[in-house]
Amino acid sequence: MAKKPDFSIVIPIKEEAESIGYLLDETGYAIKTDYFYEIILVDDGSMDNTRNMISQYMTCSPIQITCFRHDRNYGQSAALLTGIRGAMADWIITMDGDGQNDPADIKTLLNELKKHKTDDPRLICGRRIKRKDNFVKRYSSKIANTFRSYLLGDEAPDTGCGLKLIHRETFLKLPHFDHMHRFLPALFKNHGYTVCHVDVNHRYRMSGQSKYGIQNRLWAGLIDTAGLIWLNRRSLQPYTEEVLSCDN
Repeated sequence: MAKKPDFSIVIPIKEEAESIGYLLDETGYAIKTDYFYEIILVDDGSMDNTRNMISQYMTCSPIQITCFRHDRNYGQSAALLTGIRGAMADWIITMDGDGQNDPADIKTLLNELKKHKTDDPRLICGRRIKRKDNFVKRYSSKIANTFRSYLLGDEAPDTGCGLKLIHRETFLKLPHFDHMHRFLPALFKNHGYTVCHVDVNHRYRMSGQSKYGIQNRLWAGLIDTAGLIWLNRRSLQPYTEEVLSCDN
């Protein structure tokens, strides 16, 4: 039986042919031999040379890499779900494929987990400091985060950060829907799990263009927030005080 990795790194990608090789190299350098890990790439319907670049990289990489490919673009939440389902480790590191997340912060998340007792918390989220995004992304993100946090009470300052440490089994028990990756703190907290936030680095994109703008970041986020409020009110979470049994 193959050895279970200490953690799995899940990276959703879409048309990142120019940056994915460098990001994988950088990730391997940041972790070195401190851990036994695997990388799960999920190509979410790329139309550029991403597929060929990944295939070439995998032929000579010392890192254990698995790549899943969607037949079309399903979105980041679907890509994360595919990757986490296919991962072998109990804990999942998620990271964006555009290079804006710093792989060195993987150890930041792992060190935060070590500060807590086993299985607590179940979600550790990165909080980007000194963001390198343009004004539209920063402004729309600030509005959406403030609005969402006020209505959902998740106390999450930056749900858009791709760097997260997630307990796999807990994640798979949650309801899954489009754009759910932005609501993970609220979903985990609503189901009774502890969520932590740690400061992480943020960088300019290595190449390519952002897949998000004012239309699919701000307005979609406001609509999804309303949907999650409905979901929270409709979810069934009975509390059992005592269990009686008879051995006769």
